[in-house]
Amino acid sequence: MNKTAQNFVKGIIKENPVLVLVLGTCPTLATSTSVINALGMGAAATVVLLCSNIVISALRKVIPDKVRIPCYIVLIAGFVTMVQMLVKAFAPELDKALGIYLPLIVVNCIILGRAEMFANKNNVFDSAIDALGMGVGFTLALFCMATIREVFGNGTFAGIPIPVLADNHISILTMAPGGFFVFGLLIAAVNKFGKYKPKKKNFGCEGCPQADSCGKTSCEKDGKEAAVND
Repeated sequence: MNKTAQNFVKGIIKENPVLVLVLGTCPTLATSTSVINALGMGAAATVVLLCSNIVISALRKVIPDKVRIPCYIVLIAGFVTMVQMLVKAFAPELDKALGIYLPLIVVNCIILGRAEMFANKNNVFDSAIDALGMGVGFTLALFCMATIREVFGNGTFAGIPIPVLADNHISILTMAPGGFFVFGLLIAAVNKFGKYKPKKKNFGCEGCPQADSCGKTSCEKDGKEAAVND
């Protein structure tokens, strides 16, 4: 698999922003009660992510390092405002359903995180591919959660009633406890069946506030044991 394909696929599987990196949890839980709402939020976030990654990558050598985070937020806020205006104009029902979570894309950790970790260090093309991969991964995670919650919690799919389930649905799945339950199940499934699992990292004593009190012996011992076990 070439570099371009890897940059795209990692956002869907290896570094899925919701199910692996556990970012964007608030909009994920809030908008995944309906498939339509989930797809709308996923599409809006993907557009903002793509535009912000491209512009930030193009300006990475111009933006001063000391004020890069405020600059990123201003750029992201501009794109979110444009997306919100488009949604209000062409999909007012979706805008009403998403509510406050549409403008809150400005502070979505996924978008700011990719700006800082990837777009700030790579060219425009690679940054665009990374944004598309992360956006698709975010949308797929929302879609999976919304499908489970809407089908079994409301007895419908994209607003279309499903025979039998329409009269025998589990209403709690459309509420906050049900959202956390489905979210936990999907994360557990990814950890169980996914090929990609985070590697354990060993941290040294530098910067540890208790390094002097422990004599720097406990961490070294734990590090050696972890290295042997690996």
